[in-house]
Amino acid sequence: MTAYQDDIDAVQALKERNGSSWDAINPEHVARMRAQNRFRTGLEIAQYTADIMRRDMTEYDADSSLYTQSLGVWHGFIGQQKLISIKKHLKTTNKRYLYLSGWMVAALRSEFGPLPDQSMHEKTSVPALIEELYTFLRQADARELDLLFTELDDARVAGDETAVEFIQSQIDNYETHVVPIIADIDAGFGNPEATYLLAKKMIEAGACAIQIENQVSDEKQCGHQDGKVTVPHEDFIAKLTAVRYAFLELGVDNGVIVARTDSLGAGLTQKLAVTHEPGDLGDQYNSFLDVEEISEDELGNGDVVIKRDGKLLRPKRLASNLYRFRAGTGEARCVLDSITSLRNGADLLWIETEKPHVAQIAGMMNEVRKVIPNAKLVYNNSPSFNWTLNFRQQAYDRFVAEGRDVSAYDRAELMSVDYDGTELAQVADDMIRSFQRDGSAQAGIFHHLITLPTYHTAALSTDDLAKGYFGDEGMLAYVQGVQRREIREGIATVKHQNMAGSDIGDNHKEYFAGDAALKAGGKDNTMNQFS
Repeated sequence: MTAYQDDIDAVQALKERNGSSWDAINPEHVARMRAQNRFRTGLEIAQYTADIMRRDMTEYDADSSLYTQSLGVWHGFIGQQKLISIKKHLKTTNKRYLYLSGWMVAALRSEFGPLPDQSMHEKTSVPALIEELYTFLRQADARELDLLFTELDDARVAGDETAVEFIQSQIDNYETHVVPIIADIDAGFGNPEATYLLAKKMIEAGACAIQIENQVSDEKQCGHQDGKVTVPHEDFIAKLTAVRYAFLELGVDNGVIVARTDSLGAGLTQKLAVTHEPGDLGDQYNSFLDVEEISEDELGNGDVVIKRDGKLLRPKRLASNLYRFRAGTGEARCVLDSITSLRNGADLLWIETEKPHVAQIAGMMNEVRKVIPNAKLVYNNSPSFNWTLNFRQQAYDRFVAEGRDVSAYDRAELMSVDYDGTELAQVADDMIRSFQRDGSAQAGIFHHLITLPTYHTAALSTDDLAKGYFGDEGMLAYVQGVQRREIREGIATVKHQNMAGSDIGDNHKEYFAGDAALKAGGKDNTMNQFS
């Protein structure tokens, strides 16, 4: 007996209790529809995926080679195709997530049109995208199971019991396309109450992991741009707490909070921290400020001063009313931010860096792990980095340290195509290839993500098609560059009607109307050319 058959039997018993008015109900059709709709609410998804993330975190603690990965997506279809591809090529979705990028929501999903990553887009667009992603992932399940059900019917008609048993086992052990989403809530879109309300909507849509950063909400900047302004720790802790309350209220007690610090690139603060005694959290935050010692006689109108160790210190205030941190304090502030966040409700860290450098990341994480040994990092393998140039320069520096001759290379010009075939370029590419593995082994990186890769791939593939189609190649550009590749590489979208749900709809019509069903998949359907 299988779980699939058990469900059929249960519906059959229900049908018998309801008598002749249920004669049109086929118990196996009900079992199929239930299997195709495993997750009925976003909260079910949030709990299911939170359990996955917690299991993965535990496994990583025992073996750092078991890190997790994701790609940022901006539309449900893109997320769906990513997971279909993963299942096709890698046979399992294990350790593979989705990342919901605030950058791409701003750039691609706002009713205002393309916006910079400054929290100007509608906050409701974030939970809306989470819901959309899971709608498409659930549809991928329904489609794939529908194909299995068709195979099962064909095997039964053919009288092939071995095939029937095998297909039923595939149905019973079916692996869903639904995976965890790490969702970007930016700096919380307002005060802690606003953060809590938005977090609830995100969790209700299915998010099991919410990433929040320590920037000022109304001055928020992309992590790889200038002008970032951080908040004192107590302000950030209030928002971490608000997110935890949202998880607890909705019953997802093991929801995951990712605390991001932008302090490495943030040289400004909007507020001075409240401090009650030397060495407390507020005093530590203020100790990084760029100050000048003054006497009471030097106080000017409206000056703000800090008293420390019996001295009057005047923080350097800009015309924008922001205060400046001392240069060179970024890494120390990141370490303090990270330890403080983990001590106050965060589960994972995110340190935004200016370059992909394992030693730099490890240097900060080693300091954090002296205090919290199992601290783990979510790391942004950002497209804002020039990966080729960064790693060629790292390879160059390695050659210098090893005493090798680098006279054939100009370190400042290593991006040049002239270096593409060189030994240095190969070493650099090998370092890029192993970056995630090395970062997870040496720097505590539990999760590697690329924030906005599908933004770039959409632009690149569209450029390829437009260049040929509107040029001399004409229709061959599409046929050779898209459709022929879809057919030969087994890309399911070549049968786009099927991907959009046409065959599922035909089967439902047959469930509902029997032989009277008017179906779209008959002999005149041109998708039959791809059988």
